[in-house]
Amino acid sequence: MPVLQVRRSCRASWACAALAFALLPCLSNAQTGPSQLTSNTVIGGNVKQHANAVLAIMTYTTVPDVTTSNLSVNNGATGNPGFGQTQFGGGFTISKSFPLYLEGTLAYSRYDPIFIATDGSQQRAVPTKWNTFSGTVGVGWDFRITDELAFRPILNGTIGRVSSDLKVGQTLFNHVTDRNLQFLENGSLDAYGYGGSLMLDYEHYRENYEIDAELRATDIYLRSFGGSSEAVQGSAMAQQVSLWTRWRAPTGWHALDRPVRYVLEAAYSHYFGDSAGVLGFNDLTSLGVGLELDSSKYPIIITRTRAMVRYVFGHNVHGVSFGFAMSF
Repeated sequence: MPVLQVRRSCRASWACAALAFALLPCLSNAQTGPSQLTSNTVIGGNVKQHANAVLAIMTYTTVPDVTTSNLSVNNGATGNPGFGQTQFGGGFTISKSFPLYLEGTLAYSRYDPIFIATDGSQQRAVPTKWNTFSGTVGVGWDFRITDELAFRPILNGTIGRVSSDLKVGQTLFNHVTDRNLQFLENGSLDAYGYGGSLMLDYEHYRENYEIDAELRATDIYLRSFGGSSEAVQGSAMAQQVSLWTRWRAPTGWHALDRPVRYVLEAAYSHYFGDSAGVLGFNDLTSLGVGLELDSSKYPIIITRTRAMVRYVFGHNVHGVSFGFAMSF
C-alpha cells in the first residue's frame, strides 16, 4: 500500500507561520507506461505531458492546506522519491474593526521523472530533476454573519517556475531533434495563476476551550508562459473543497505564566479538476494532536507556539508527520 507524507502550514485568525519535518517515507506506483521503441526517441518520454503533470501538481501548493502542505510520494518501481513538496505560509485578519484578510504561501517541489533514450543501437535511462518554486497571495474581506461567524471571499494570485536539470545521458540526446526534448536539458517553464476562494470562518472562544473551523472552496486557474521551450506549454485548474477544525483546551499544566493547552485537529480536503487523481487520490483526511505554549504575557512577537503530530490517510495512501507552528 502506498504511504503518503503530509504537513500543513499553520492556519488561524492571526498571522501564522509553520514549518514541519516529515517522519515517514512514502510510496506510490505512478510510473508512466513506456511507449513503443523507435529510433531517436524517448521511451515513455512525452515531455509535454509530464510538464503538464507538474503544472497540475503545482495546484496542490496554491492553497494553505493541512493535507498537502508537505507531500512526498515515492516511485513504487524504484522505491526512490519521485515527487516531494514543502510549503510555508499562513493567513490572518487584521482586526474586527478593519477585517482585511491577507494570506500567502511559498512552496518548493521536486519531481524526478526517468526517461529511456535510444539512438537506435543503445538504450539508456535518463534521470532528470525538475524543481518547482511557487508563491501564492490572497486578499479577502470578512463579512460578519454573527460575532463568531464570518463569510470571507478571497482573491488569489499565483506565480511559479519549473526548471529542468538533465543529469546524465546528454550524449544520447545529441541525435534527437524533437523540440519537446529541449525542455529536459536545463529548460524552464514559468506559470501564473488567478482565481479565488470562498470561506466560512467560525471562531468560538471561551475561557476553558477554543474552537476554530474553516470551510473553504477554491478555484484557481494556472497557465504557463515564457520558458525555454515553446513546445512545453500547458494549463491546469486547481479546484478544492476543504474543511479544517481545531479544538484547544488547558491541560492543567502551566508554562511561561500561562496555561499549556492540548490541541486536537481534524481536516478533510477533496480535489476536483486537474488536481483530482494526479497523485492517485481525490481526497485526504488528517487527524492531529499536539501541545501549545502561550507566550503572550511577554513582550515578544510570537504569542503561541504549537507542536503537532498528524496522521493523514486517503485512498491507498497514509502517513504520519510532525508539524511546528507559530502565531503572531
